[in-house]
Parts: sequence; C-alpha cells; structure tokens
Amino acid sequence: MEQQSIQEIQDEIVDEFSLFDDWMQRYEYMIELGKSLPVIEARYKTEENLIKGCQSKVWVHAELRDGRLYFTADSEAIITKGIIAILVRAFSGQKPADIIGSKTDFIDEIGLKEHLSPTRANGLVSMIKQLKLYAVAYETQMES
Repeated sequence: MEQQSIQEIQDEIVDEFSLFDDWMQRYEYMIELGKSLPVIEARYKTEENLIKGCQSKVWVHAELRDGRLYFTADSEAIITKGIIAILVRAFSGQKPADIIGSKTDFIDEIGLKEHLSPTRANGLVSMIKQLKLYAVAYETQMES
C-alpha cells in the first residue's frame, strides 16, 4: 500500500470532522482519536520529551526508521491527547523534509484553533512546532 501524503491525511481528517454538526461531537471524536494514539513508552516520558508551552503535560518521542519519522505521544488531558493524536496521525511515518515543508491549514479548516481556549491554542502551536523541530533535527542528521 502506498504511503499517503501529509496533505492526503490532512484532507481525510478535515472530511471526518465535517461529518459532525456541532463541536460537542467533534470534541467527543477527538477524545476517541486520543484513545487510538500510538502511546509513548514509559521510558520516554521524560522532561526532555515534554512539549514546552502546553498547559497540560504532553510527551512526544520521535524515531527515524528507513528515512521516515515516527511519533509516539501521550498526555494527561483527554482533549490534549486528542489534539496530539491528530498531529501524530498527520505527520508520523513521513519523511522529515515533507514534515518541515508541510502546511497546517487543516487545523483551521476543522476549526480547531477557534474552538480551543487560548492556552490550548498556544499549546497546539507548540505541538506543531515541536514535531517540525524533530523533523529538522533528523533531516540534519540524515544529511551529515
């Protein structure tokens, strides 16, 4: 099976969210997504894997395999776990260069930012930044 591009996955997420009429249903869906998140191993739940700028604790671990970056994550807060699950789904298994170059318009398309509290919206931005920083670090490693 051919690997879906980041854009294809993001379009899929937008389509899924458009099936729900209201934000309560979308929150419930996000919580469901959080339950399917590839959970980070306990040994990676360290200070250095914590995302700075998030109100609730969010851990992300990145691993490079065959030139692709795979993310695992976890959070103590169920909504936050749903948010990171969406991002992990969009970026995990992709090439670092593609992650770096990807747009994140889909977040606005599903209306996520406007329905989050300002602190959660900031956290969302921090999560995206962190995933892209991992991609930059691994891309640099691959070049050297």
